[in-house]
Order: sequence, then structure tokens, then C-alpha cells
Amino acid sequence: MTLTGHSLIAGQTVVGEGKTAFGFNPATNEQLDPAYSLISDGQLKQATAAAKEAYSSFSTLDPETHAGFLEAIADNIEAIGDELIIRASQETGLPAARLQGERARTTGQLRLFATVVRQGDFRGVRIDPAIPDRAPLPRADIRQRQIPLGPVAVFGASNFPFAFSTAGGDTASALAAGCPVVFKAHNAHPGTGELVGQAVAKAVKDFGLHPGVFSLVYGPGASIGQALVADPSIKAVGFTGSQAAGIALMKTAAARREPIPVYAEMSSLNPVFVFEGALKGDIDTLAQQYVTAVTGSSGQLCTSPGLLFAPAGELGDKLAAAVGRAVSASAGQTMLTEGIAKSWTRGAENLGNADGVQVIGQGTPGSTENAPAPTIFGTGVTEFTSNHVLHEEIFGAASLMIRYSSVEDLLQAAARIEGQLTASLQLTEEDYPTAARLLPVLEQKVGRIIVNGWPTGVEVGHAMVHGGPFPATSDSRTTSVGTLAINRFLRPVAYQNLPQELLPEALQDANPWHLNRRIDGEVVAAAEKAEVSA
Repeated sequence: MTLTGHSLIAGQTVVGEGKTAFGFNPATNEQLDPAYSLISDGQLKQATAAAKEAYSSFSTLDPETHAGFLEAIADNIEAIGDELIIRASQETGLPAARLQGERARTTGQLRLFATVVRQGDFRGVRIDPAIPDRAPLPRADIRQRQIPLGPVAVFGASNFPFAFSTAGGDTASALAAGCPVVFKAHNAHPGTGELVGQAVAKAVKDFGLHPGVFSLVYGPGASIGQALVADPSIKAVGFTGSQAAGIALMKTAAARREPIPVYAEMSSLNPVFVFEGALKGDIDTLAQQYVTAVTGSSGQLCTSPGLLFAPAGELGDKLAAAVGRAVSASAGQTMLTEGIAKSWTRGAENLGNADGVQVIGQGTPGSTENAPAPTIFGTGVTEFTSNHVLHEEIFGAASLMIRYSSVEDLLQAAARIEGQLTASLQLTEEDYPTAARLLPVLEQKVGRIIVNGWPTGVEVGHAMVHGGPFPATSDSRTTSVGTLAINRFLRPVAYQNLPQELLPEALQDANPWHLNRRIDGEVVAAAEKAEVSA
């Protein structure tokens, strides 16, 4: 596929009227061709206007066409082949194996949402049949369904060029809900974004959909990104990135004449709690697993463990020593951009200079540019609870080991932690009573609780929650991974006393879309026959 270096607006290549930007290879800091032209505010209006026009037809697609469209996107992405992996590796420094797995996750979640669309429960059909002879007042016929919010703005993430980017989770769930998408490409991997954008646009064209269903735009986040969120045609936002950028978008969305929801995934330290029982086993293996979780993908994962709580005393000392040995044997990996590498260095220096913090172990810098040495720091629980610097996320291969002397220390420290995506517990059966005291605290702090595992790696399925209280996300009631993510882009509408001829297909007595429905409070499967009228 040919890279044009331009935005793709409603199926057309559009040369930006602004400045140009390049991707860079972070392993060498080498500039990559082509140059990408950045659009103006006026050109952005073309994309949002087209998305608004596309809403009427796209939001009412029949399930089979809709599902087939999502599957076609997945097929088109896979059809790009090695070209996509090579370009993504050049732009991110990520190894081919990691990118191949991420591509499979991306196409897999598109196909998963296709099954959700066919099955149809997300439409939330509820029917309360009329009761004309009810005393003292009759009951009207009331029917409810979930409808798409409208056009959605999605922002690409730096650390996941596929899974949280052009056709990633936010785009997939918005399209599955029936919402057109205007995608703001991440300028760190513009070529990767364009290749996947072409795959999406091809599916739109091949299925004869309105071209405004999908647009891919390039522009500065501080101007075009803000203008996109402020545009009145946009009805919701999906974002994965820094806390500062996420909050800026939230403020813009809240200040609109019509405020809209921003579903932002921002920052997380993903604490790990190690209990004494877990330290009576193979400490070296536990330490190596921790270091692997910290250093994988150069620590540039939203679920990388930035905190580890371990007991004081002899067993905790052995774990600290084992962690020091394990991390000392590690080497730095290329980070996503030069800017991210510099930010990691500043964060690590600030943490290392904080009172009561020591270096437990440090690896060696990598052989490429922007590959700093992984580092594990250590401190006590008193220092942690009293110093906010120790609660700040360092995006990259760094983590802080905190020693606690009692269960009360641990509970107090957990209560001081801000909202997180995950919390992990390393324990054995003898630790269950202590863990039972900690769990109610963690339920108020995180979206996912893990036992005897590590937070890195997020299963894309029906039960997964990838979210959490602020500042992990902007809305703790939602998830950005898994089929429940579709709910972010829907809202309920009730229809009272409408004749069959005016009801949408999902609510008609004939049930032409074969949906499961809740009739008068009782769940009725699509295959069952049920009398709707009283």
C-alpha cells in the first residue's frame, strides 16, 4: 500500500493546509518519509460534517451488514501483511513479535464486536406492554432501546499503534455501537495509522456505507485535537494517553454549549501486594516475574506495575535482594519516542532524589538510542504515604518497592493510593484472612483485581474491565477493553404508544432482528415466542 502523507477524510485523500510532520525511528532518531501534512480547522470541519451526515444511515444498519463491515476491517488489516509490521516497528521501536501479537488482538476484537452486533443484547430492548384496564389508571405501551450517541472522536495512543489506535478498541466499540468515527492519528506513528486507516476506508467503500463513517486526520493535538472535541457534531470522545492531555480534553468537552462524555484512560501505577505466604516459596522466580512485568515493552504499558508492597523483615529482604539481582541483569529497550525517554529520565531522577528512597537495583542502558536502564527503587511505607512524589507515574521501566511492617500499615497505604487500573495480590491460602481485609479497600481503588498473576496483558473478552477510578480513567463506570466498552457510546430512548409501523426494527412485535428482549421484566430469548400485547 502507498503512503500518501495526508489525511483521509470521508474516503478522500486531503492535503493538509498546515505545517508538515514526520515520524521518527526512536532506535536511531532517524526521520522517516513521507512528510505528513497537517490539516486546518476548516478541513477538520469536513470530517466532522461528513460524520454527522453518515450517522442516520450507519446507526440503523441491519445486524448482518454491520457485523460484516467490522469483519471486513479485520480482514483488510491482515491483508496488509508484513508491510504493516515493518512500518510500525520503524516508527515505535517495538519488536516484530510484539506487534504481530498486537495486530492479532486488534483484528480479534473487531471480530468479537461483530459477534456482539449479531447477537444484539447491547441494544437493550425492554418492552412494557400496555395494560388498558389497569386500575386506577391504564398503563401505556412503553418500549426502550439503546441508540448510538452520534459521531465519536478517537485519539490514537503512543504505546499501542494497533490495539489503541486507528482501528483499536475505542474505534471498534464506537463503530460497533453504530457511531461514525473521526480518528485523530498519533503523530509518533503516522505511517502505521495511515495504513490501517486505508484498511478501514476500504471496508466502508466495499460495503457501500456513507464515506463519513470514518475519517483519519493529522494535526497538532493542542489545536486540531482540541478543535475536534469542541466540534458540535462530535458526541463523545475516546482517549488513551497522558493525564495532562486527558484532563485538557475533559475541560474542553465540559465547556461546550452541549457537554459531552470523554472516556479517557490516563495514568496508573498498578500496585502489587506481596504477602508473607508468597515469600515462603520460590523468591527468585517471584522477583524475576516482577522485573519482567516492569521491563516488558520498556515498561510502556498502562498496566505496568509501578508499585510493589512487600513485608519488612527477613523474607522481604530476600525478595529485595532477588529483585536487585534480576533487574541488574536486564538491559534497556528502545522507548517509543525521544520525548518519552527524556520524560522517563526526569521521573526516575525525581523519584531517586526523594527522601527515604534508595536504588534496589539497576540494569544497563540498551544499545540503541532512547533505551535507558531499568531501575527498581525502594522505600518504606511511612515515606510512601507522606510524599506525593512517590505516587507519580513514571511511564517506562521503573518501579518502587515499598516495605510494610503490619497489616494496618498496608491498609493505610492502600487507602492513600489514587485510582488505578489494576491491583495484584501475590499470596497463598494462609494469607486469605489478610487479603480479605484488603479487598474492600481495593474495590474502591481499581477496576481489576488479580491474584497470583501480573497486571500486564489484558484479555479482550466479555468480563474484562480495563478502567478504574480517576485518574486511571475519567469515568470509573466504564471499560475501554472488552465487549462492555460498547456501552460508552449508547444511550436509552423510550417509545410510548408508537404504532408498529413507526417502531424501529429492534422494538417491533415481529422481532425481525431476532433479539433477546425483556418483556414485562422477564427475559425472553429470541428463539422463544412471546405475546407482547396485553
